[in-house]
Amino acid sequence: MITDLVQIRLLGEKKREDNLRFRRFLKSHDHSDRILRRIAEDVEEQIDCTVCANCCKVATAIVTERDVERLARHLRIPPAKFLTNYTTESEEEGRVLRRTDEAGCVFLDGTACTVYEARPDACQRFPHLVRGAGSIASRMWQMVDRACYCPIVYNSLQAFKVELGFKR
Repeated sequence: MITDLVQIRLLGEKKREDNLRFRRFLKSHDHSDRILRRIAEDVEEQIDCTVCANCCKVATAIVTERDVERLARHLRIPPAKFLTNYTTESEEEGRVLRRTDEAGCVFLDGTACTVYEARPDACQRFPHLVRGAGSIASRMWQMVDRACYCPIVYNSLQAFKVELGFKR
């Protein structure tokens, strides 16, 4: 199990083309989503996201209206103030939590989420291998990039390849 973030970034980039080929392979071959979910669950159990928090440092977090209501209530501020102070509009993704390149998510303190109990649904479901809409294959387009910064995604993809007999 590889958890070193420098190694994950380097190996994820090095295996990007291989992961893109695996994505195509996964979409064109029959496989059991249940088996892939079991593998991902096993990998998730071995990695403590609260120690890593790399997703909070490098990725954006989309917020829904429901997230805004929950977070505003948690912070005891009006939703409009939450939107103004803690979110921004992204052309590609819509409404997202504010972030900086240096610190990551506005709610990240070291590797701790200061709103963990009320965090957005996108954060609760991350990395979207075990939990998410549709099959794992339908979400694979996101996993190639995530394999460059998330130890769970990187290790799960490698295990998926072995399980499904994917040849380079």
